Amino acid sequence: MKKRFDIYKEHYKALISLGLPIVIGQIGVIVLGFADTLMIGHHSTAELGAASFVNNVFTLAIIFSTGFSYGLTPIVGAMYGTKLYTFAGQALRNSLVANTLVALLLTVCMGILYWNIENLGQPEELLPLIKPYYLVLLASLVFVMLFNGFKQFTDGITDTKTAMWILLNGNVMNIIGNYILIYGKFGFPELGLLGAGISTLFSRVAMVVVFVIIFLRSIRFRRYKVGFFRLGLSRTVFGRLNGLGWPVAFQMGMETASFSLSAIMIGWLGTIALASHQVMLAISQLTFMMYYGMGAAVAVRVSNFSGQHDTLNVRRSAFAGFHLMVALGVVLSSIVFLLRDYLGGWFTESPEVATTVTSLIFPFLVYQFGDGLQIAFANALRGISDVKLMMLIAFIAYFVISLPTGYFCGFIMDWGVQGVWMAFPFGLTSAGLMLFARFNYMTKNR
Repeated sequence: MKKRFDIYKEHYKALISLGLPIVIGQIGVIVLGFADTLMIGHHSTAELGAASFVNNVFTLAIIFSTGFSYGLTPIVGAMYGTKLYTFAGQALRNSLVANTLVALLLTVCMGILYWNIENLGQPEELLPLIKPYYLVLLASLVFVMLFNGFKQFTDGITDTKTAMWILLNGNVMNIIGNYILIYGKFGFPELGLLGAGISTLFSRVAMVVVFVIIFLRSIRFRRYKVGFFRLGLSRTVFGRLNGLGWPVAFQMGMETASFSLSAIMIGWLGTIALASHQVMLAISQLTFMMYYGMGAAVAVRVSNFSGQHDTLNVRRSAFAGFHLMVALGVVLSSIVFLLRDYLGGWFTESPEVATTVTSLIFPFLVYQFGDGLQIAFANALRGISDVKLMMLIAFIAYFVISLPTGYFCGFIMDWGVQGVWMAFPFGLTSAGLMLFARFNYMTKNR
C-alpha cells in the first residue's frame, strides 16, 4: 500500500497544487449559488420556483459553452509542456474568436426558446417572473464565454490562481448586488428575482474586463502576448479548437440536459416540486464544483504529459485525480448526510419544500461515486484529445438511460420528484464506467 502511495504521491501534490485554486474559485461559485437561492427563497417561494426553471435552462447553455471552451486546455497544455509559448498566445486569440461565435449562436437558440416558454408546461403564475429574469441572463452569455476563454488559457499554462481571484471577487460583487437589488437597499428599488439577474449580468461583465486588463498589463503574460497580437488567426488552430470543443460541449451539454429536462418534468408537478429541485441543485453544486476543480487539474496535467508522449504519467495523473475525487466525495457526502434534516430550512420558509428536499438526499448521495468517476475520466480523455466517442457515451448514459428512467420512476411509477431524481445515479455511473473503459483502452500498454 505504501509503495502504491509513493507512486502517486507526486501526482497528488501536483494535482492539489493545480486544482486547489480552481476548487477555491468554484467554492465562490457555490457560495454565490447558495446566496442566490437563500435570498430569492426568502423573498418568495414563487420566485424560487421561477429561478429554478430559468437557472436550469441556462445551466444547460453555460455548461455547453464551457465544454466548448475546454477545447483550448489540451492545446495550450501541450504547448506549455513543450515550451511553445508564442503559439499558446495565438491559440488564446483563436479561442476568444471561436467562443464569441458560439456565444452568439447560443444566444439565438436561447432567444428562440424564450418565445416558446408558454409551451413548456410551467406554472402560469410563474411566467411573469420567468420572462424578465430570462432576458437578463441571456444578455450575459457572451461574457461567460469570453471569461471561459481566458480561464482555460491560464489553467492550461498552470496559472490557476488568476482565475480563482477574479471569480472570488466577482462572486462577492454579485452577492452584494443581489442583496441591494433583490430587497431594495440603499435607495435602490426592490426588484426581487429580476434584481438577482441584473447583479449577475454586471458581475460577469466586470470579470471579463478585469481578466483583459490583467492579461494586457501583467509581466507574466508577456511571452504569450507576442503570439496573441502578432500571429493572428490560424485555420489549423481554429480547426483544432472546433474539433476538440464541439464533442466536449455536446458531452457536457447532454449531461446537463438530463438535469435541465428533468427540471421541465418536475415543473409539471407544481411550484413546490420545482422549488425543492432548485434547492437540491444548489446543494449538489457543492460536490460537482469540487470535482470540477480537480477534474480541470487532471486535464492540465494529462495534457502536459501527453505533449511529452509520457503515457505512464498520463495514466498516473488520471488515476490520482480519481483517488482525490473519491476522498472529496466521502467527506462532502458525509457532511450533507449529517445536515440532511436542516438543509431545506436554510433555503426557504416553506415546510413542504424543506420536507421534499430531505427526501431527495438519498439519490444525491448514491450518485456521488458515478459523478466523480465520469468527471475524472472525461477530463483525462480531454487531456489526451480523445473526445469524439464521448458524445456517444453521453447520449447513451443521459438520453437512453437517465431521462427515460426519470420519467418512468417519476410518472409511470408515480414517485413524483423523488422518482425523477432516482434516475441521476443510473446516468452518471453508466457514463463514468464507459469513460473509464475508453481511457483505459486508449492508454494501457502504450
